[in-house]
Amino acid sequence: MSFPTTPEAMSPGWLAERLGQSADALRGFSVAKVGTGQMCDSFRLTLDWVHGIDAPATVVAKCPSHDEASRNIAKLTGTYVKEVSWYRELAAGSGVAAPHCYHAEIAGDDVDFVLLLADLAPARQGDQLTGLGLDGLAPCIDAAAGLHALLWNDPRLDTLPWLARDNSDVIRALFPQFYTGFRERYAERLAPEVLDLGAGIVEQIDAYLARQSAARTIVHGDLRIDNILFAPGGARCWLVDWQTLGRGSGASDLAYLIGTSIADPAERAAADRPAFDQWLAALRRHGIAPDEAGLWDDYRVGALSGYFMAVFASMSVERTTRGDEMFAVMAERPARQALMLGSLDLI
Repeated sequence: MSFPTTPEAMSPGWLAERLGQSADALRGFSVAKVGTGQMCDSFRLTLDWVHGIDAPATVVAKCPSHDEASRNIAKLTGTYVKEVSWYRELAAGSGVAAPHCYHAEIAGDDVDFVLLLADLAPARQGDQLTGLGLDGLAPCIDAAAGLHALLWNDPRLDTLPWLARDNSDVIRALFPQFYTGFRERYAERLAPEVLDLGAGIVEQIDAYLARQSAARTIVHGDLRIDNILFAPGGARCWLVDWQTLGRGSGASDLAYLIGTSIADPAERAAADRPAFDQWLAALRRHGIAPDEAGLWDDYRVGALSGYFMAVFASMSVERTTRGDEMFAVMAERPARQALMLGSLDLI
């Protein structure tokens, strides 16, 4: 490896050159930890440029997690490769609401990497625990449609190796044992019917992973408000944390967003179809002619994806107090959604 993967290892000269300046243009920089991500570590770098240099005052550096378990699962599933490849190969010029990337580099071990991204402050990360209602999610739904329209039934879905990577064997092997640990950890926190939904997924894991969607596209895979930055006032947003990119149904991404975001089950139930209709309208503005009935089935099945991710991620990454409650919420809200929509019955 010939590049730094922590702010402490970055020199002002190296950083300046990666930002398009001469090595002597940056006098120094300060570092502050940002975000609540558990798969990677992110830092805001405040840059002290030589007077007159036209360059960003701050950037965000994204680096491998300090936690060994998180790095191991990232290597196993290609997590870091996916995010670096997204910024290298697709993000620029895509029109998708995502941060500008100044530099993206990853080593051959698929673990050591660094991203230098535009700092979107004063935009703020959403709060998974607090949640967000349908009105607040409106810009997120439009941003999701922009992503999904990018490769809608596109042959490139099968030609980009980092996107076409199939982790189904890993998931099939790990999910049942992860669910056992999840059920033990949350036995007192979650209701029996919420816990039992996981047992139903385990029983139907092969059919769940093999199910064909009404349309294939690129999906974010972890589209929740902790992974979205909101401009002041909430009228604009940017999608971040591109580590779970894959191929699937955009409707599943949408169900994940709605199911994990809206705290009250009755409010969420009232929002499912309006959110889906808004997403369809946004797709049509991008020139897509969606199969409404087929995608609604995908949405209903997609309600399981938030629960699925909560089980898988909670047992894979560094354990924290906030993380425990976040994963409980991530399981509980979409479980109520999946039970109401009859998701398991469609597999």
